[in-house]
Amino acid sequence: MNLSNMLSARSKIKKPVRIGLVGAGKFGSMILSQTRHIEGIVITAVADLDVQKARESFHRVGWDTSNCFATSANDAVISGKTWLTENAEDLCKIPEIECIIEATGHPLFGVRHALMAIESAKHVVMVNVEADVLCGPYLNQKAEENNVVFSMAYGDQPAAICELVDWVRTNGLELIAAGKGMNFQPHYRYSTPDTVWEYFGWSDEEVAAGDFNPKMYNSFTDGTKAAIEMAAVANATGLDCPNNGLAFYPTGLHDLARVFKPAKDGGRLPKSGLLDIAASREPDGRDVYNNICYGMFVTFRAPNEYSRDCFRQYGLLTDISGWYASMWRPFHMIGLETNTSVMSAVLRNEPTGASRLWNADAVATAKRDLAAGEMLDGEGGYCVWAKAIPASLSYKTSALPIGLAHNVKLKNPIRKDEIVKICDVELVDVNDIMAFRKKMEHLLNQDK
Repeated sequence: MNLSNMLSARSKIKKPVRIGLVGAGKFGSMILSQTRHIEGIVITAVADLDVQKARESFHRVGWDTSNCFATSANDAVISGKTWLTENAEDLCKIPEIECIIEATGHPLFGVRHALMAIESAKHVVMVNVEADVLCGPYLNQKAEENNVVFSMAYGDQPAAICELVDWVRTNGLELIAAGKGMNFQPHYRYSTPDTVWEYFGWSDEEVAAGDFNPKMYNSFTDGTKAAIEMAAVANATGLDCPNNGLAFYPTGLHDLARVFKPAKDGGRLPKSGLLDIAASREPDGRDVYNNICYGMFVTFRAPNEYSRDCFRQYGLLTDISGWYASMWRPFHMIGLETNTSVMSAVLRNEPTGASRLWNADAVATAKRDLAAGEMLDGEGGYCVWAKAIPASLSYKTSALPIGLAHNVKLKNPIRKDEIVKICDVELVDVNDIMAFRKKMEHLLNQDK
């Protein structure tokens, strides 16, 4: 709660926190929108393969684009303007940049960009959860070795869940479960980029008028993004993903503590310590009453009768017994809040969530019967959805991470809802990624 004062102190000595941003899409645009209103933070450079599109992002969020761009990295440092480049490596070469935000959404490039930044002694705020779940534990190890911070992005749901988990543990409560809300029904699992807009209720005219990426939106719809995010949270907190993937229990706010507790005590969880989703739709399509579609939650148990009574006295949402309670945050503001992670990394040397373990994995699972010779098209596509499972199971079965399921050819046929294995595909140009994952194996809990 002291970050703004710490930033103010930096500003007074004219030593702003200098940021490099990789990726100027939607998330990057939200970061740009807010950063220009924070004294003491400077966007020194932005890397994007489409520099003109990056310029348009600045304009769209209200920057004075007639006078905000530098002619070189050196000019950016001297003038306080922003230099645009196509190459993320250029940002790592600017000594004055303290923190790099990776916001491309591309898992392979995201891992490589983050590693470059870490080896250049830059803190990394990883908006790119796809890259984090693929190699985050390895990247965090490298960050520790280089005395920098590797952090989730505050404003995104994984970091907010980590914050709630930390609150529970810090206050001596027994953590039972954590997760987030999401619009989901079981048949959404098989959505494709051709059908996705039906689930949002948008007309063809509305879609044509907007800047919408159907694969990205489909990743949210078919549960892939949920699997990626919950696996990343598992790696940051030590919580588990269910052995057979997320269950997506339809649950409203007042029922969180009743549903997200062990089945032995009347809940729906097979055990304590799990991550899962509070779906905002019933299987028949009805909205769940008082759902938490945009929120995040934790459930926890009182350690003694006195604390249990305090739950009731102070208005916590509890189950019937009063022993189990929930805490939640109703919203997350994505890139508008990410500067919190930047300041925490630079000023406190502390992440807002970091993948310290290899507890879970998000693995490619067939949306339909797939034939040998077909090309997988990755996250949000026509072929696969991601299932969040314990990393020990992923490791034992050699499951294909969703981050490696893009533009790869199948060698073997795969049945609908079957997990794709690494031996089922032809992997090309990912030897570095496979080596990084190999170095994560000592972080596995083999007992799970």
